[in-house]
Amino acid sequence: MKKAPTDQGHGALGEQLSFIDPPPFCPSWPNRNSLADKALRMFLDGRVFDHPDFLGACGSWRLAAVVFQLRALGWPIATVEVPSPSEEHPGRTIALYKLPAKFAALALAVMSGASHG
Repeated sequence: MKKAPTDQGHGALGEQLSFIDPPPFCPSWPNRNSLADKALRMFLDGRVFDHPDFLGACGSWRLAAVVFQLRALGWPIATVEVPSPSEEHPGRTIALYKLPAKFAALALAVMSGASHG
């Protein structure tokens, strides 16, 4: 069965229950110079990226583990599944990761007032 592209972050689907107050945005910052910190800086720069992009930028193929860690720290990293068929796997999808702009803006505002780590 083919999967339709999804946005598992805080897109339109995640906000349809607006009568319920969302939890406050107060994530923890990852340790400085860790892979999670490097990925978070990429997200805060507005980048949307996949595993090969992360490998090129950070020298690590562990993006899914880093995203898991950032989510555990309270960062609402969104996953967008994109069809990427190949001859061998016509139903293949890849995951792109992003930090929704409103959360990046909130984090940048906090960063401008204090440093983390």
